[in-house]
Amino acid sequence: MSARTYFIRTYGCQMNEHDSERAAGVLETMGYRPAPDPESAGLVLLNTCAIRENADNKLYGQLSHLKPLKLADPSKTIVVGGCLAQKDQDKLAEKAPYVDVVYGTHNMGRLPELLAQADSASLPVVEILEHTQMFPSALPSMREVRHHAWVSISIGCDNTCAFCIVPSLRGPEKSRKLGDIVSETRELVADGVTEITLLGQNVNSYGRDLVRAGEVPAEFADGSRNRTLFAELLHMLGDVDGLDRIRFTSPHPKDFTSDVFAAMRDVPTVMEQLHLPLQAGSDRILKLMQRSYRSRRFLDLVAEARDTIPGLAISTDIIVGFPGETEADFQATLDVTEQARFDSAFTFKYSKRPGTTAVDLPDHVEQHVMDERFIRLAELTKRLSAESHARQVGTVQEVVVEGPSKTDDTRLSGRTRHNRLVHFPVVEGLASGATTNVAVTDAAAHYLLGEVTDAAVTPAVPTPGPATALA
Repeated sequence: MSARTYFIRTYGCQMNEHDSERAAGVLETMGYRPAPDPESAGLVLLNTCAIRENADNKLYGQLSHLKPLKLADPSKTIVVGGCLAQKDQDKLAEKAPYVDVVYGTHNMGRLPELLAQADSASLPVVEILEHTQMFPSALPSMREVRHHAWVSISIGCDNTCAFCIVPSLRGPEKSRKLGDIVSETRELVADGVTEITLLGQNVNSYGRDLVRAGEVPAEFADGSRNRTLFAELLHMLGDVDGLDRIRFTSPHPKDFTSDVFAAMRDVPTVMEQLHLPLQAGSDRILKLMQRSYRSRRFLDLVAEARDTIPGLAISTDIIVGFPGETEADFQATLDVTEQARFDSAFTFKYSKRPGTTAVDLPDHVEQHVMDERFIRLAELTKRLSAESHARQVGTVQEVVVEGPSKTDDTRLSGRTRHNRLVHFPVVEGLASGATTNVAVTDAAAHYLLGEVTDAAVTPAVPTPGPATALA
């Protein structure tokens, strides 16, 4: 084992993936080099998530695995960072006193100083800042792939969703300046990046704090351009030479505006893919969730998006078993899901998180009821996804290669513009980051199959809009 090697395990969302790349970049500037596993690494960093209860279980399970390694080699450094570290700082020090450093969501840039303190400290070094000192993107990065990069456009969140603990951990929304985002993107392109994903807890409220503070040029602030600042950002990034693909996550339905749909249509490098979290189809449950929109508004957004953007694919998030959910409420979720005809969906069972308002709501759903509803929802979303993929058979799609298939070394895997996963036979000379055309020959619920072709790209077959109006 080398003392100057590191291993990072990431839990949770894309924001955490981005933070881990930055943590790796910081460690690399300190002379560390990656190790293949925790056992052989001199430093192990666990970048944590606090969204669901199983995130806690994963962390403490991993820490129990690391304990004998630490006892066998006291020089091994164990670091816990991220959202769960922010929430459980005292609990971590109590349950895992062999951890060397605990840091929160706002002070990753302080990692070198914290590691230096840990060299001479007899107790875990714990530092949790309440406010950010810099955007993660201001730190060096060690990207997993050369062609793709995460770009933070904002941190924190001003929403008060009853099930979500993120605002209390990452703080109020703070936007980066337009020029800083564009400059970073140009630097990334110069370093070989061809695709970026814009990150924020609520990307389509981007820039409102900048406008309030008078930190944007007048032509962007006075409304004369008839575009929100997020739509303006998409247009500006569309002018960056060498950037082929732009994605973003996640927007909030209550803040979506028509100018963003128009930007997705008019800027060729913005992909025809939209993640639009539904969370629930029952208006009563949406109100309890404090989601600030209702099912009719959501379906209207889905219809407008598909009418505006040819071939658009829409994914979503849905929570099953929120406190107070009745069978009628759950049926409303199934109905809206059927009408929206999502191309893919991430489904979750409600998880109690101390510190959220949902914990104190009455009528928590029994586990066996939640499990049964989850199965029914999963069956529906799998069917809708399979139908969406089946419509693509016979088309030719532009695909960016991600690398070898994880399950079949005779195949490569890649992503279409619509973020559909495609597997196809290995072709000599095609490597990660390359763009090729793939003729889709078969489809399953979660992937497409195809073959590389010289044929021109054909339009993706769109998913029909909402099937019927809500009663």
